[in-house]
Amino acid sequence: MGTRRIACIVCGDASVRHFTTVAGRDYRSCERCRATFLDPAQRLTPDEELARYRRHQNDPQDAGYRAHLARLVDPLLAKLPPGAQGLDYGCGPGPALAQMLTAAGHRVALYDVFFYPERDNLERQYDFIACSEAVEHFHDPAAEFARFDDLLRPGGVLAILTAFPPAEESFANWHYRRDPTHVVFYDPETLHYLAARFGWSCEIPSPGVVFMHKAPA
Repeated sequence: MGTRRIACIVCGDASVRHFTTVAGRDYRSCERCRATFLDPAQRLTPDEELARYRRHQNDPQDAGYRAHLARLVDPLLAKLPPGAQGLDYGCGPGPALAQMLTAAGHRVALYDVFFYPERDNLERQYDFIACSEAVEHFHDPAAEFARFDDLLRPGGVLAILTAFPPAEESFANWHYRRDPTHVVFYDPETLHYLAARFGWSCEIPSPGVVFMHKAPA
């Protein structure tokens, strides 16, 4: 077990405790925001991370994958005005989410640090940001959520699909933890904390589906 002091990568607080060690990987838990995260010193290198992403089987034409994404897309579509402009953030090599939203009549730009590093798409604002199974990969969640605040227009919505961590006794065998690119996990309380930090509202209509609303101007 590591003993060095590590601040929370989500909220920056120092009240971080050792949570558990699984197969030599040390996980920490924040007492303030309830985030759980891998010791930053044990993350994959960028090359290792990219190699892992290239093995993901997220085929945009796969009906099962599209049904999984529909958990986020369907309720998001009910919140959007016609012809909304959005950003698929962390879209990966096969941006199925963007395809589904575009087919519904919306305009969707892409950004992914490995596959679509289009920095120009980070220089404008959007009616919505869709972030499907990307937030658990963030090495600096505090900076990423601050970026979302800059990218969203007043009244905009941040739509997140993730998985909430199970009870502590089940964490070691949790499938989401076993992906070595997943380095931070958000309790619902973590997401409510983040929303409050930026003056957003937060709703969680189903497990792992999160909508954060930026206040209108």
